Amino acid sequence: MLAWSKSIGRCTVSFISVLLTQLALFFVPLFFSASPILIQLTLSVLGFGGWCKRLLGFNASAPAFVFCSIFFIWGVYIAIVRQAISPVMDVMFNVEMIMLIIGLFRIMLKDPGFVVRESFSLDELNENSVLGVQTHNESSLLQMRARYCKSCQTYVQGFDHHCPAFGNCIGQKNYVLFMVLLVGFITAEISYIVCSSQFASKFRVLEEIRVESGSILVMARSTLLFCVLQVLWQGPFLIWHVYCICFNIRTEEWVNWKKYPEFQLNASSLSGENYQETSFKNPHNKGILQNVKEFLTLK
Repeated sequence: MLAWSKSIGRCTVSFISVLLTQLALFFVPLFFSASPILIQLTLSVLGFGGWCKRLLGFNASAPAFVFCSIFFIWGVYIAIVRQAISPVMDVMFNVEMIMLIIGLFRIMLKDPGFVVRESFSLDELNENSVLGVQTHNESSLLQMRARYCKSCQTYVQGFDHHCPAFGNCIGQKNYVLFMVLLVGFITAEISYIVCSSQFASKFRVLEEIRVESGSILVMARSTLLFCVLQVLWQGPFLIWHVYCICFNIRTEEWVNWKKYPEFQLNASSLSGENYQETSFKNPHNKGILQNVKEFLTLK
């Protein structure tokens, strides 16, 4: 009951944080509608970042924040934007949102490749075996590229990073799903940007909502700014992971390569000097085509 109450509390805080974030973004097109889009984006970053910094002091749930943001954007689309969108585009966007929600549930529940060292006690091994977690000794961890996740406090096979937004590690067993979901987020956000732009251009034709035209148009523009901000950071994030896939390296290995001996190349020291220069090498790089093939066949 205590765990459930904490979860409900964190989800409630996340829901409130989404409303406060969208409220902060709402003020940008409301008061700066005549400003260029770059200025509005800058102001949106300041407002969005300010709310996020304030919310760090609360025990919010990042996955719940993601879910609430999706439903908020979807709700604005259904209530406001879709009336100016073609039926084909409407079906495509709704399918994208449904697939996003299904993908979120899957990646949150899917095992990323948790492993347990054999040095653990027998009781822990029995418990982990019930959960379907593989057990390995320390020597086999290096062969599996298993890295330690501080958030989950366990080893993960093919560990890339811990994703707070999904509430799970990204490892060998869910890396493909993570990439598909990342592409899905960007695609859905671009679709919403296109739909919101069409709505804004056709808004003058909608005479029946003239009384509420101001707040409705501002809401459509504020959610558009929110999606643009998401694409601006998710795009480079996707490019980074495509690079990692092409060269068969994980984010954890790239950032902390000095912790792992297989990524260290010791150059011979110069005569009369007592030090060695350590440089980076990637022993897992088999060429782009083979690396991509290996990624697509991850199990």
